[in-house]
Amino acid sequence: MTIKQDIGARPDPDVVKRHERLRISLMREVFQTERSAASHCAREAERLSQSQPASAMRACALHASQVNHELPAIARAANLPVSAAGSMLGRLLSVVRNRIADRLVEEERSYRGTLLGLRHGIDVVRMLQHVADASGQVELGGWCTRWLAEREPLVETVGKSMRWFALHPAAAIEKPGFRGAITHADDPAV
Repeated sequence: MTIKQDIGARPDPDVVKRHERLRISLMREVFQTERSAASHCAREAERLSQSQPASAMRACALHASQVNHELPAIARAANLPVSAAGSMLGRLLSVVRNRIADRLVEEERSYRGTLLGLRHGIDVVRMLQHVADASGQVELGGWCTRWLAEREPLVETVGKSMRWFALHPAAAIEKPGFRGAITHADDPAV
């Protein structure tokens, strides 16, 4: 059964309102995930020194930092609020994670946690892209397409870099505690 739509018909106001609320919610989440991506990826890179996983995390941190600078303009151009709350939530969650949680878990687990956050960000932007396309927000949909084209290969490299931990088990199981960077002292193949 096919349903014909009148091409000249106006969109249902309830659907338009729901799309707007969904775009606002997703954009807030983009602000939060990008703030977290910049912070967590930079922290992981710093702790992993000059290793392959550190390089992969640095590339994601750089991209997230660039996106954080452009997000307010993207939000305004799409008639969406600039999410101070999303950015603040991202900062708060990052502080809690950086100051407490990441210092108590093994480096490899912390790395996987950051990778999980990066993958979550991809899903959020992909969902925002679908909603933007469905609601006729061409510019916002285009930004999402460009973001995905840049971020997905970076995150894939982060995922592939997990192999490094299998080759460097001493670094993988090390807990950084409250001293900062991982030393890899007994792991000469860094």
